[in-house]
Amino acid sequence: MHGYSRLGRPSTGSGSISPSPSPPSSPRFRRNKVNSGGGGGCFRGGGGGGVDAKLQSFVERWVYVVISAVYRRRGILLFAPLLYISAMLLYMGTMGFDVGMISKGSESSTGKTAPVGSLYRSPQVFEHLWPYMEAENNRSNDLMMNVWNMKTRQSWKPCIPLQNSEAELPKSNGFLIIEANGGLNQQRLSICDAVAVAGLLNATLVIPMFHLNSVWRDSSKFGDIFDEEFFIYALRSHVNVVRELPEDVLTRFDNNISNIVNLRVKGWSSPTYYLQKVLPKLLELGAVRIAPFSNRLAHAVPSDIQGHRCLSNFGALRFSEPIRTLAAKMVDRMIRNSSSSGGKYISVHLRFEEDMVAFSCCIYDGGEEEQKEMDIARERSWRGKFRKKNRIIKPGAIRMDGKCPLTPLEVGMMLRGMGFDNNTSVYVAAGKIYKAEKYMAPLKQMFPRLETKDTLASPEELAPFMGYSSRLAALDYTLCLHSEVFVTTQGGNFPHFLIGHRRYFYEGHAKTIIPDKRKLAQLFDSPHIRWESFQKQLREMLHHSDVKGSELKKPTASLFTYPMPDCMYRVIELVC
Repeated sequence: MHGYSRLGRPSTGSGSISPSPSPPSSPRFRRNKVNSGGGGGCFRGGGGGGVDAKLQSFVERWVYVVISAVYRRRGILLFAPLLYISAMLLYMGTMGFDVGMISKGSESSTGKTAPVGSLYRSPQVFEHLWPYMEAENNRSNDLMMNVWNMKTRQSWKPCIPLQNSEAELPKSNGFLIIEANGGLNQQRLSICDAVAVAGLLNATLVIPMFHLNSVWRDSSKFGDIFDEEFFIYALRSHVNVVRELPEDVLTRFDNNISNIVNLRVKGWSSPTYYLQKVLPKLLELGAVRIAPFSNRLAHAVPSDIQGHRCLSNFGALRFSEPIRTLAAKMVDRMIRNSSSSGGKYISVHLRFEEDMVAFSCCIYDGGEEEQKEMDIARERSWRGKFRKKNRIIKPGAIRMDGKCPLTPLEVGMMLRGMGFDNNTSVYVAAGKIYKAEKYMAPLKQMFPRLETKDTLASPEELAPFMGYSSRLAALDYTLCLHSEVFVTTQGGNFPHFLIGHRRYFYEGHAKTIIPDKRKLAQLFDSPHIRWESFQKQLREMLHHSDVKGSELKKPTASLFTYPMPDCMYRVIELVC
């Protein structure tokens, strides 16, 4: 039982902070923890003083004892190199980040030489490289037309549902009620998993309820975002879906849905768990709730359960009519604006909203004013989470590890280095960019043909969507889905779903640029880098994205990112 695509390229009619997924897991600094009594928050200084010195002395003695013991027992000499390397890594972990790869002339806020990639120096790099970019403006190239190497890949097609559309479903074992939480694509994940669990238990699924998330602050119901009637219709031969509990069932629970037992299911639970723990309760009570329901089903499940996921994500879940209508108009306008590149455009998922920058604990170039604004934003959204005792976060280490959100400037430099010139049309999918007037200016300078929701749609057209982050995210999602190239900059559910959907949409090839942000951190910390060297490294990054564009799903990976081979088949094959 497999899904089919319901998103064709529209003609006349036919992804908070930002329209995006939940923020990534907390960027805790897992090394260099100290037991001093200082406050929490984001620590922006050097090491831990006397504590680090004691740790270093202890580690040196420990290394000496271990190596001495090893050499007294020749039988384990083969393990000496491994032990030595492990000890050195532990030893280095006790040292501050002022040691390591040194960038000549790079000075941290403490006056010490900083490691390569630990400082935000992209504006200096841009100032140095801009004359070379200008020299390549308005050139004729066909990069947009031939950006991907199509010769080496095989074509894939969506699988067709095998079940007879007229076949009757067996008698239901009861009603399954779930609560989806998070942003647009976390809700999408919960819905698809709920369909799979309902199919597994032979349960009737009640249209999922949406939890009002404190971060996304969107009160939209299922029908405001997705086409409820189409969802029920598309699943009719696979899973029975109803809009609400029947009156007689609700009466048994005193007309109060909260009286229905809420089963606490662990994350990534197996089908066996549902059959052994949830099904008996369903049969006994006639209705059960599972809230919250995010990530409550394992990735690795039998093919028939995966089939329900495929059908719900790629076949049954389409956006509501108001969203589809406006999104189709915006796609058409974007295509018309991209006439110089044959109607093809780039979409960029830009995660540089205030809350995302605050959550990352990265430092840019705003000084004390930026620090105060970020402290206020962290307290507003995460109340004390970043002020816990002994919590130390080093922004330099986070940047070196590729965890800082890319600025619009950095995205622009990356794309210009890859070979996209100023004639390239770019659609930016984002929420409210942090200090947009300042940070968006260089991106517009590099790509004058830049569009956003606010430039493609009129205020009157956007008015019904304002204040609803998931509905705005749905507009972005559609624009990104239909672009020739999609650029993801920060991870999360939004790009993961889009990468998979684009694989499904583009015959198995994602056409997505996934940058190596650790490498970018070093490139953007080299103010005197040669333009030729900058281009060479970024062209290699583009080629790597091309190679990884048509990956097959591994057993523990998500079907929503890797739909092959569960939801698609090779064209040379006869059956799914």
